[in-house]
Amino acid sequence: MAVQTLKDLLDAGVEGRGVLVRSDLNVPLDGATITDPGRIVASAPTIKALAEAGAKVVVVAHLGRPKGEPDPKFSLAPVAAKLGEVLGRNVQLAGDVVGQDALARSEGLTDGDILLLENVRFDPRETSKDESQRQALARDLVELVGDDGAFVSDGFGVVHRKQASVYDVAKLLPHYAGRLVAEEVAVLAKLTTDTERPYAVVLGGSKVSDKLAVIEALAPKVDTLVIGGGMCFTFLAAQGISVGNSLLEESMIETCKGLLERYADVLHIPQDVVIADSFSADAESKTVPVTEISDGWMGLDIGPESVQRFSSLLSAAKTVFWNGPMGVFEFPKFAAGTKGVAEAIVDATGKGAFSVVGGGDSAAAVRQLGLPEDGFSHISTGGGASLEYLEGKELPGISVLEG
Repeated sequence: MAVQTLKDLLDAGVEGRGVLVRSDLNVPLDGATITDPGRIVASAPTIKALAEAGAKVVVVAHLGRPKGEPDPKFSLAPVAAKLGEVLGRNVQLAGDVVGQDALARSEGLTDGDILLLENVRFDPRETSKDESQRQALARDLVELVGDDGAFVSDGFGVVHRKQASVYDVAKLLPHYAGRLVAEEVAVLAKLTTDTERPYAVVLGGSKVSDKLAVIEALAPKVDTLVIGGGMCFTFLAAQGISVGNSLLEESMIETCKGLLERYADVLHIPQDVVIADSFSADAESKTVPVTEISDGWMGLDIGPESVQRFSSLLSAAKTVFWNGPMGVFEFPKFAAGTKGVAEAIVDATGKGAFSVVGGGDSAAAVRQLGLPEDGFSHISTGGGASLEYLEGKELPGISVLEG
């Protein structure tokens, strides 16, 4: 990646300068409780390095999908508290994005202070398709750090978005890739250009349509492509198997049929599944071959034979990319598939494989299921961005840093 990095900025000196940092602090919440602080922990090193070097740090981030206006349930208040705890220093939270409170607080910053702006998606201009609207918000953000300010892009989970705080701001200030973004791009480049074989990819999650482009991009390049999660039922249906009430994208059946024919030597789908009589944690469940899914029942996990077979396929891999759980891991009764496959990836890593967890639900599963985070070579913070990179798409938040 031919861009300036955080090291370049620190070498140039930031003491007394305002630095705008776009972080990805979009963490899952249960009420006001953060259930997985992974992205906050991953974002802290860049913010800490700038603060310790004497910068006046203004952090921009979003949470959830508010509809372009303030919504208390999407406030960054719990995030500010957790970020302060992780950094071991006070993090102020502005009461608005670029309004009077944000301006007053930014003007009052002293060297080493950290200010987190309120959820940037409270401002409709952040995600506007109108370039002039986004540019207006970008100018307001730049005003908070002053004319001699700098911009550090460190929110990898949003670099696939052409948004004001990701893209337009970079056009107005000297711009640098933060540690997290630089590391993520280096890891993904390794998955696309410098891949040691055998190369195995594990894809799960609910919809084939979400993963179709990455299947198309990777199937010709990998040795093994394992399919699990809700999307496996569309592949089963493509083989003429009845899937009961399981998740099914009927519009994708023909597509899956074509994929199974073209990549028969690479694609692997489950042989057995755990089915339930309802979508709930305490549903009645049983393990059956995929050909015996009862009417009215739904598949919520892959079965033990599939775990064993997938684990065997992964055991010889030298490179592994995993994106998407194998089942509804949030319910303990349907978590064994995800845990079993994840443990196989940890085993392969222990034997020298380079393994990448592609963010999102997969990263949450690693933590929730008590798997060792250091059992994987890299856990990404950006599910969608990781997939789009591997699909070969241009990521606006990265390409703008190269300009």
